[in-house]
Amino acid sequence: MPATDEDWATEYMDLDLAVAMVDSLDDAVKHIRTWSTGHTEAILTNDLANAERFIAEVDSAAVIVNASTRFTDGGELGLGAEVGISTQKLHARGPMGLTELTTTKWIVQGEGQVRG
Repeated sequence: MPATDEDWATEYMDLDLAVAMVDSLDDAVKHIRTWSTGHTEAILTNDLANAERFIAEVDSAAVIVNASTRFTDGGELGLGAEVGISTQKLHARGPMGLTELTTTKWIVQGEGQVRG
């Protein structure tokens, strides 16, 4: 069934997906800028230039090309087990110094991999 604005604003906490098929990369980036939480975004594409542009223009903590968003996980990124889960791009709380104000953008590139 077609997705609605309510679907884009919903965090399902399940294996449900809201998927947007768009006519152009410009439309995809515009959609993401409107609805993204800044946590994880993904694109499926055969076009290397579009993949590189997507990585450059999407401002999220993890940007994934041709792989499952389920790879955005501390263990999968080599950071060890997760004690708490942040759904924000800026991770720090409390006093802020240079380290706390620096963010990391994880880039995951695949060939259709999924995580079970």
